[in-house]
Formats: sequence, structure tokens, C-alpha cells
Amino acid sequence: MNDLPDRDVLTPSQLNTLARDLLEGSFPAIWVEAELGNVTRPASGHLYFTLKDARAQVRCAMFKPKSSWLKFVPREGLRVLARGRVTLYEARGEYQLVLDHMEEAGEGALRRAFEQLKARLAAEGLFDPARKRPLPAFPRRLAVITSPSGAAVRDVISVLGRRFPLLEVDVLPTQVQGATAAAQVAALVQSAGASGRYDAVLVTRGGGSIEDLWAFNDEALVRAVAACAVPVVSAVGHETDFTLCDFAADLRAPTPSAAAELLVPSIADLGTRLRGLGRRLHTLHAHHMDRVQQRVDRAWLRLQAQGPQARLALMRRRHADALRHLQAQWQRQLERRRARLGHAEGVLRAHSPQRRLAALAERLAALQARPQAAIGRQLQREALRLTGLARSLEAISPLATVARGYALVSREDGTLVRSTTQVAVGDRLEARLADGTLSVQVLPPK
Repeated sequence: MNDLPDRDVLTPSQLNTLARDLLEGSFPAIWVEAELGNVTRPASGHLYFTLKDARAQVRCAMFKPKSSWLKFVPREGLRVLARGRVTLYEARGEYQLVLDHMEEAGEGALRRAFEQLKARLAAEGLFDPARKRPLPAFPRRLAVITSPSGAAVRDVISVLGRRFPLLEVDVLPTQVQGATAAAQVAALVQSAGASGRYDAVLVTRGGGSIEDLWAFNDEALVRAVAACAVPVVSAVGHETDFTLCDFAADLRAPTPSAAAELLVPSIADLGTRLRGLGRRLHTLHAHHMDRVQQRVDRAWLRLQAQGPQARLALMRRRHADALRHLQAQWQRQLERRRARLGHAEGVLRAHSPQRRLAALAERLAALQARPQAAIGRQLQREALRLTGLARSLEAISPLATVARGYALVSREDGTLVRSTTQVAVGDRLEARLADGTLSVQVLPPK
């Protein structure tokens, strides 16, 4: 007997719906690392492909706009790291991954290694803000560890020379990219810190990809930076780039130029401050002398009231000695201050904008002569071109034909006569010759 009415009978769409709910409820968002295959992007902007390995594959979809946010172009054979959810396409009964993020597998692996090492070193206290040391206010010598041919070293030396030309800078050349770069930089950091020669160390290079900057995420280099005997400034890459050296250094600068500005004071600001201190010192000295003179005057009055001449003479001598000693001490101090001011003014004059303005004026004068000469040459070329055009026009001019013995015949209204059919007997015409015009009349043929 048929007992189908007692059973739960499902349609294919109902079955697929149940399977989809089961898949989506059983799997959270997952990560898959595999190779791309069958990549297609229709006009809708969605991205369809498969993720495969040597034994299996799974269909995937990445819908717009997330597919338009990818930082790379998906292509066949590219290895990627993808994140998404497992679902089932009910219309075909096929399970698939709907992705919300995808990146190239190599970069993703590096970022995971970066975060893991960062967490481990942070747990050891290498990045603790409490162990950061302040930079020296007036460094005498600086070690710059970088590539000698990169743009970073040129920017650093330019800014240091402009802001604080008294600083001695040693460029310690090294590779900043490649398999041996991390070991070279770490060795230079250790030797520079142990030498006792430098007041600070700057580790720097220009920007690049995470692979280009990977040497500065090396664990041995990070530990060398953290253990350096002198403060270390890290300026690796652009403002948005971060390496583990930045976290271990005493100061992280967004760019090489910014690192140079943070390391040294401005000599112009120092000159202004020095002049202000000189004025303050002069004012304090004047006030001090006034107080001394007041004390001397009070002592003199007390001596006059007491009357003993011997004591008065002794106090006078002491007063004179004290004044001479004070004046001599003040003179020595004033000479030292003047010498320091003279040295600072000499340095400021050596870097005066007037010299640069004079050089720029000479260059401007040389440049001003160039457009005039170019205009002259252009005018000559245009004159020759106009002469050639005039000759060409003259060669094809009807007047040139008239000059060779021909005539231009026209009706009284100025219409040129090109055929006998245009005139009748008795018409009056004009014939233009090379030296004038003749009035003629059409006669009947003989």
C-alpha cells in the first residue's frame, strides 16, 4: 500500500534552502589560502572564480563593491588569502564561498608574521614607552645608518646642514633591502652605540612595499635597536609605513626629513634665544650693580655715624677692592658672552640668505637673456618664411602673367571675360595691361 502521504516530501528548492541554512549556520567566517582559477568579471562588476589546490577546488563569488576594493588584479594561477562565508547557490544546488576580503598570499603571510613577532616582542617589554630615552638637546655627532645612494640620506644631510651646521654627521653605509640588509644594519647599530663617539643614531631609508621594508622587521635588528647604548631614531619608509624598528626605537619619525628636524635645533632659533639671553644678562647685571651700590652707600653712612677714621679707611679699601673684583669678573664674563655671540653671528652670516639671493640674481640675469635670443631667432625664421610666401604668391599672381605681355579683359561690372560667348557686338570692355588700362569695344567679325 502506498504510504507517501505519511512522509515529509521536499521540493528541490526546499531541500536547497535547508542545506544553505545548515551550511551558513555551521561555518563562521573562514580563511582560505589557495590558487585562483576560472577568473571572470562580467559587466555587473561581480567577481567569480575558483579557489583550488592539487586535489580539489571550490566555487567563489565576490560581489561589487567589495570586488572593486581589491588592491591587486586577480588572475589565473595567483596565490591568494581569502576570507568569506560558506553558503549554497540554491538555483544550482552548488555550495560556494562568498568572499568579503582577499589579498595576495605572500603579503598576507608577511603581515601575519609581522603581527606575531610584534606581539611576542611587545610582551617582552621591548616596545614599552617607559624605556624610551629623550634625544640630546644639542647633539655633537650623529651616526646615520642608511644606503649612501638613496634619496633618504640626501634629504637628511640637507635638513641637518640647514638647521644645525655645527653637527658632525657620519654616514655609515649599508644595504637597506635584501637578505643581508638586516644583519648589516644590526651590526652598525651595535658598533655605533658601543663606540662612544655618537650622541644619537638615525636608522633610515625611503618608502617601499612591505617586502622592501621587511629587513627592518628582523628580530635581531629590533633587539639591537632596543639595546643600543645611545638614543635611536627610526625613520623607515613613508608616514603610513610602520616597522618593528619604529616601535623599538626611542623615537619614530614619519619621514627621513622629519627625523632630521627632530634631532637638531634650528640655528636661527638659537641665535634669537642667545640674543634674548644677552639682553636679560645685561639687565640682571645692571640690577645687581644697583643693589651693590645701595649696600655700599648704606655701609658708608654707618661708617660716618660711627666716626672711627681707621675703620672708615679700611671699609673704603674693601669697597674699592670689591668694586675692582666685581668689575674684573663682569668684564671677563662679558668678553666670554661677546665671543659666543660673535661666533654665533659668524655662523649666521655664513648661512645668510643674501649670498644665496646674489647667486640667484646672477642666474636670473643669465636666464633673462635666453628668451630674447630665442625671440630674435624666431623672428628671423618667420621673416624668411614670409619672404618665401610672398615669392610664391607673386609667382601665381595674375599680374605677373600680365607683365609678360598678356591682358586681363573684363566687363564694365568687373566680371572677367574668359570666352567670346560672354560678350556681344557693341559691348564695351576694359583690358588691363602691365602699365595701365584700355577701354575697348567689341566689333563685328570681318
